[in-house]
Amino acid sequence: MFRRSPSICPFCEASAISKALRSQPQQCRGAATLQKRRPSRMTLSPNANVAKGPPRSTTSEKTVRHTRNSPFGGMNMTEPPRRSADPRNRISTAEQKRGSRFTKASSSSSEKDKERKDPMRALKMQRALANVSYEKRGRVKQELAEMDSFEQFDLLPTIKESVVSQALGGLIDLSPTPIQRLAIPALLGTEDGRRRKRKQADVSASKEMQQFLLAAETGSGKTLAYVLPIIDAFKRAEKAEQEAERILAAQQQHNDALKKHSQMFELEGPSKDDPHPSTGRPRAIILLPTSELVSQVGALIKNLSHTIKFKSAMISANYTSTVIRNRLFSPGGIDIIISTPHLLNSITTSDPNLLSRVTHLVIDEADSLLDRSFSPLTSAIVDRATPSLQQLILCSATIPRSLDTYLTKRFPAIHRLTTPNLHAIPRRVQLSVVDIDKVPCQGNRDLACAQTIWDIGKENPLEQDEDHDSSSSSSGGGEKKILVFVNEREKAGELATYLSSKGIDATALSRDSDERRQAEILAAFTGAVLPATSQRQQQQRDPSPQTPPNPSPTISPTIRRELKATKALITTDLHSRGIDTLLVKHVILYDVPHTSIDFIHRLGRVGRMGRRGRGVVLVGGKDRRDVVAEVRGGMFRGQALI
Repeated sequence: MFRRSPSICPFCEASAISKALRSQPQQCRGAATLQKRRPSRMTLSPNANVAKGPPRSTTSEKTVRHTRNSPFGGMNMTEPPRRSADPRNRISTAEQKRGSRFTKASSSSSEKDKERKDPMRALKMQRALANVSYEKRGRVKQELAEMDSFEQFDLLPTIKESVVSQALGGLIDLSPTPIQRLAIPALLGTEDGRRRKRKQADVSASKEMQQFLLAAETGSGKTLAYVLPIIDAFKRAEKAEQEAERILAAQQQHNDALKKHSQMFELEGPSKDDPHPSTGRPRAIILLPTSELVSQVGALIKNLSHTIKFKSAMISANYTSTVIRNRLFSPGGIDIIISTPHLLNSITTSDPNLLSRVTHLVIDEADSLLDRSFSPLTSAIVDRATPSLQQLILCSATIPRSLDTYLTKRFPAIHRLTTPNLHAIPRRVQLSVVDIDKVPCQGNRDLACAQTIWDIGKENPLEQDEDHDSSSSSSGGGEKKILVFVNEREKAGELATYLSSKGIDATALSRDSDERRQAEILAAFTGAVLPATSQRQQQQRDPSPQTPPNPSPTISPTIRRELKATKALITTDLHSRGIDTLLVKHVILYDVPHTSIDFIHRLGRVGRMGRRGRGVVLVGGKDRRDVVAEVRGGMFRGQALI
């Protein structure tokens, strides 16, 4: 572009080039000079709304945030920063990350503190039992303090005499239990120990079915609490009916005399013996889940009938169809039927008139009879008996949430009578824990169970209480009875075989066992008296051993150890409901129960009617140790397992 001329001096040529460059247009500038210059930081903004800050985007665009990591980053701010401007509170990014971990740790520690403050957290997570407020328990305690004798109840004199002589003949303390103090006046319709006089306006209201729920701890005398008012009710009704029949008979006799005088020359027909009006039409029905409970409750009612004249019948799978038919349709009539829902429902399906005269219906062990398996049959019986029912009585040792929901929907007007110690295991029952993972068991649960039974059997004979002497002496001395509960019925037979190999007199009892065999086995643990036929059958099966005439002098190569004066019964939850095991003072929980309901019923086999008892639970690595710890702590504090 610029050619160097040899005749021009170098200095003149340089000045000419500089002039030519200054005369070039703007586009010839360098790339650095073409960039837009930024305004000076000390120049004020032309925007008048500088105090409002940048407009916030309402769309998906992100809000523009200015950095504060500059000397002028904190200027023109209308809102305080998230962190304090104090340099002492400034935290680096690494410290913030560590702080987040510390925050999580602090939250977890607060949760642990809550767990420590709530001693029943694991049991509440199971959500098995319905909650009963302690305020209500306190009010009930004040009401119960006023009654201390059966004489304060408005019962018939013959019923009061039978309670002392028949029902509670073997006990020294004859004061009523808390559930009896609550239930008997309520079922009798009395107030302050006096029967209320019903006016004519109350007659129509009395025809409506009254609904009651009796909920009390195991072994508290719930059976007697509902049996006495029922017998009193139909004995008073029977007296009123006899008075009405006497008046009608006098009128009929007068009419027959006039008719006989007018027809003195006519032949008389043969006289007919009409059956009893209550034949096949009972006044009260008691439903129970098992045949063992039918025999137990039936024996109590039979004892009361020795002094109070009425007729009762037990119906279960232990009896033949001929015996059941003769008992139901006896010419002398029937007043009370004790049966299971399956058997009674099959009978009433073919003969619905059996429920046409029922005024009192009792559903004992309602938490079992109103569950999924029994509920259709029990509800069908209630529906058929409703037209003539005067009182519907539900009885249970626990109120599960499922039962609470069912009662709220089906019987919203039911009157709930609960004792202060509901859902609580008596403090007179001690609970021990055996860790099967330690030496010598090393995780062998069967060995731990056998070792526990041997330890109990080798203990010194327990000192018998005064109220326990009569029952122990009548049952054959100081033989120790131990109940072992398992969760699966298949395990019952296996465990019984294993314990027998260890020299322990063990018997398995489950739903697969024969009904009559079950009654004979339970008789050794409940003190029940077997019928003469059952005793003869047992003697035929188990004849007394005879000594050989010429015993062999040879010595057996192996000597087998045997635990004497100790019997163990291995069973499932089938026999944990309502069985009055007065002779049992030790219960072993081979498996940890699934819910607190099973804890209450299984441990409720001991400590009945004021007696002491002991429970042992076997705990392994896969078991809920927290639940066992909470149950044990609640028993020590006397709290309900809610």
